[in-house]
Amino acid sequence: MTAPAPDGPHGATPSRPNGDVAWDDFDTAGYVADNYATLHDLDRRIITDLSPYYGSLPPGSLRSSLDIGTGPNIYPLMLVSAASRRLEALERSASNVAYLRRTCREGADPGWTPFWQLCRRLDTALPAHLDEVLRGLSIHHGDALEVPLGQHGLVSMFFVAESVTGDRDEFERLSHRFAAAAAPGGHLVAAYMAGMPQYELGGETLPSFPLDRQTLETVMRPVTRQLRIWQLPADRTLPYEHDGVLLLTARAPDGPHRVLP
Repeated sequence: MTAPAPDGPHGATPSRPNGDVAWDDFDTAGYVADNYATLHDLDRRIITDLSPYYGSLPPGSLRSSLDIGTGPNIYPLMLVSAASRRLEALERSASNVAYLRRTCREGADPGWTPFWQLCRRLDTALPAHLDEVLRGLSIHHGDALEVPLGQHGLVSMFFVAESVTGDRDEFERLSHRFAAAAAPGGHLVAAYMAGMPQYELGGETLPSFPLDRQTLETVMRPVTRQLRIWQLPADRTLPYEHDGVLLLTARAPDGPHRVLP
């Protein structure tokens, strides 16, 4: 995992692995301020594009759902909250886990209100209040590569596999583990930053894999069915160099999962 990553749209980037980063010290407050203090147009598009998929699932039809690498981003939990009877979040960073637990205990920051209002407008089956969603959330402090296999009716992953490592092989392992966390035939929903090189946060340079649609298709096609990938244009109000967002919906295979060693 020391060779350079393949050239992406912005040229070669160092192939820095996930283990090189002190994720427990992640600048959660800075990340929230950069990304979720206001409802960016890109997040509005993501929510609007993915809401019909979530809304197609009957209320309460999923015994459980898991969001992998939640960080401080709670809108994936909003989107699934009508369909899933048990919401779970897996997060590696101690600082992000603390943010999620505080949010569940004290309520979401006011900045999340526009996100919740949009989600509820698009899916009237969502609970009446965001506090209902947060009260029912189970938060696990752990590594995405160690998530149990085949346990959840829906698994989501928003801005994780491509933004925690610069190594192509590790990106693929994370992506396959995401797919394998779903029960046979389960639902998969994901969002990825496209073409994002390593980025700065809180004075630290963090790794990223400059993903494109073709690479995502190559990685995910063998481990899914009913795969759909589409791209949203870049939002230049965000503080990261990127080529837009790749959105994914799919189903897990009905048979045994394929997981890279």
